[in-house]
Amino acid sequence: MARGSTRPTSRDVAQAAGVSQAAVSLVLGDKWRGRVSEATAERVRQAARELGYRPNLAARNLRLGRTRTVLLVVPALTTEFFAGVYTGAARVAAAHGFGVVLYPSPEGIGPARDPFASAQAALDGVIASSMAADALTTIRGDQLPLVMLDSDPAGSLGAATVNLDIADGVRQIADHLLGLGHRRFLHLAADVPSWTFEVRARELHARVAAVADTTLSTARAPISIEGAQRAAETALSAPGPRPTALICDDDKLAAGAYKAARRLGLSIPEDLSVTGLDDLALATAIDPELTTVRLDAELFGERGMQALLAVLEGRTPEAGDIPVELVVRGSTAPPGAS
Repeated sequence: MARGSTRPTSRDVAQAAGVSQAAVSLVLGDKWRGRVSEATAERVRQAARELGYRPNLAARNLRLGRTRTVLLVVPALTTEFFAGVYTGAARVAAAHGFGVVLYPSPEGIGPARDPFASAQAALDGVIASSMAADALTTIRGDQLPLVMLDSDPAGSLGAATVNLDIADGVRQIADHLLGLGHRRFLHLAADVPSWTFEVRARELHARVAAVADTTLSTARAPISIEGAQRAAETALSAPGPRPTALICDDDKLAAGAYKAARRLGLSIPEDLSVTGLDDLALATAIDPELTTVRLDAELFGERGMQALLAVLEGRTPEAGDIPVELVVRGSTAPPGAS
């Protein structure tokens, strides 16, 4: 096409590739398999690239009644974990011609008003973390195709649920510490009413209770380093035998526990073993480096988006929880003589 002419059309692509406009629509709409050959599809894609052709999404969406936009609802972006979830979801979405809008729902502040004039008109679907579920009613996200992340499959609001195998992560932590010889445990629990944290508490109690002569106490803290420091310092200063292992619901709580231990003159891991759950960048920034459970946030986001695409297309999403992995570092050791 001559420089300065109007934007290329599907007819131009069809002429350049030597195919019909219908074939161009099939290939660029990713519906060509079984209808045109691989060689023809590649010829169409090559012609589109050379011409700089971009589909008129606005016109196509009017025809389809879809905006190809998905809302990802997460808690306040206080850790890189949810950034990873967004990255994974956006990668899969982009490969299928969808965009992802990130909508943080900060705890204690509540969601803002509907981020669109009409969420139902402006969105094809929603992916939401269980920790941000309260936002769904406000934005009417529960009336759209919905995939829940980190949520109880039995009571999920969504058409599909995608979970990390958090229960197995907690079992791996407990077995690691029990194997080192620990019998007195403190659970530094996130003070957040959420299914994922209920699972952590339930699995930890079950695993520890299965071993004779063990004790497990619980201290609750907001997910902040300062809040965790205060809660851990109070719990570790309580009368009676001190715990030898402190199991934290996430890495940020573990960082607060480190500060509490140091203020009390306790060495990690000689006097106190500490574990987290996330494997954030923070886990290798503190000293000693933190034993924790690695959660693949990007894979989590990818699976969430894949599940929503399946729901939109009337398919059954992939089943099974996403595996997690214990990463043993310097913060855990056999209990000292004290």
